[in-house]
Amino acid sequence: MKHFLVVVDMQKDFVDGSLGTPEAVAIVPNVVKKIEGFDGEIFATYDTHFENYMETAEGRKLPVPHCIKGTEGWQLDQRVAQALSAKSYTPVEKYTFGSVELPGLMKKAAAGDDFTIELIGLCTDICVISNALLLKAHFPEVPIAVDASCCAGVTPALHEAALAALKSCQIGETLG
Repeated sequence: MKHFLVVVDMQKDFVDGSLGTPEAVAIVPNVVKKIEGFDGEIFATYDTHFENYMETAEGRKLPVPHCIKGTEGWQLDQRVAQALSAKSYTPVEKYTFGSVELPGLMKKAAAGDDFTIELIGLCTDICVISNALLLKAHFPEVPIAVDASCCAGVTPALHEAALAALKSCQIGETLG
């Protein structure tokens, strides 16, 4: 059985940059520990926008430029990047909340074997839940979990609401 870990958008702008929160900063040590102890294939998503961000549908609803490709804010948090550098991982740029490319990459990596998926990262109520639900739609029989201790939402209340929604969709908090 193969095991996949998805590290969602652990980028500087979401940790301690333009959209950072104390809760996001607080999970970084847990994320690093999870990466360091993970035995399997890792995918790391990068929220990716461009100079025209404010002209996009997302930019009109969230008028805070963030994760502009090539900027410091687009880069992974340094501690997360260091943990990932000790592992083999697949970077996945995504241009919206969920990666439509990720399921295909996982299917290819599984090479016909059974697998599990665990997601960690930011933000629980936006990109983590979007990716988890996309993966559940593509792989309804695959065990999928979100480690709540390695996630943070836009607010603590939205983090909890997202975890409740994930549970309703049969996505657990652990794979155990």
